Amino acid sequence: MIKIGILGGAGYTAGELIRLLLNHPEAEIAFIHSESNAGNRITDVHEGLYGETDLVFTDEMPFGQADVLFLCFGHGKSETFLAQHDVPEGMRIIDLAQDFRLAAPGNDFVYGLPEINRDRIAQAKHVANPGCFATCIQLGLLPAAKMDIIQNDVSVNAITGSTGAGQKPTGTTHFSWRNNNMSIYKPFSHQHVPEIEQSLRQVQGHLEAHIDFIPYRGDFARGIFATEVVRTDAPIADIVAAYKAFYADAPFTHYVDKAIDLKQVVNTNKCLVHCEKYGDKLLITSCIDNLLKGAVGQALQNMNIMFGLDETAGLRLKPSAF
Repeated sequence: MIKIGILGGAGYTAGELIRLLLNHPEAEIAFIHSESNAGNRITDVHEGLYGETDLVFTDEMPFGQADVLFLCFGHGKSETFLAQHDVPEGMRIIDLAQDFRLAAPGNDFVYGLPEINRDRIAQAKHVANPGCFATCIQLGLLPAAKMDIIQNDVSVNAITGSTGAGQKPTGTTHFSWRNNNMSIYKPFSHQHVPEIEQSLRQVQGHLEAHIDFIPYRGDFARGIFATEVVRTDAPIADIVAAYKAFYADAPFTHYVDKAIDLKQVVNTNKCLVHCEKYGDKLLITSCIDNLLKGAVGQALQNMNIMFGLDETAGLRLKPSAF
């Protein structure tokens, strides 16, 4: 049984992670750390877990009780935390923030996208979980990169649910503003673009093109739906065959022969991808649940790989029928 320590236990991602771990056949939660909630029941914060657990938050960090740590901090806090705390040498770590996603000297974190890094994840001690937008967009584009057809700038539009902004309320997340509304933010400058380009460069071997990404805030709670436009003369039949081959062994990423929609993936660890051709324009659509395949579902998938378990353990989740 794998013993789990969770740090930053009060946020949306931690709540989803706890929900998954409580039903994982090979995992047991050792502790859930939150200084501001120490002594409170988990269900005082994550109310959807009533009847599922009697665990309480702690302000202690008994690293010796855990085999793996999940860092569910906000961006920028993981690197500081690891620098300030004496984490055991052999401790496996899965970081859900963006602190270690980009390759750099001295960074031993493996980028945790199983569809391209499964073998490296299996040998890793430290894994940097991909960003939610980055996961959805990369999984739409990586087979095209494998075909070496990303030669021109790629136009990307993607819309995300309000949970992508975290649990702390802000002016653009509360219901009265978000409901029946749409807006863009960080156009052409979103923090996930560098990790998308890093993976495309890894698979294609080079990347001179830019990812022109415009993110949208949606008036729904969870999910990401993305469109990616690549200019290419490659025949659609060849493209579809390449996409199906690329994801043939991926248990959660699937090429679909007809148009996809967001409800097909919400509450699952799936990514669905579909392609259509309009002249020399390849239109790719991809969608995920931002809290699952875009965050803790993928993190748990990475844990399974790191510990030699069935990659799908604890992750066979069903979408809503409506």
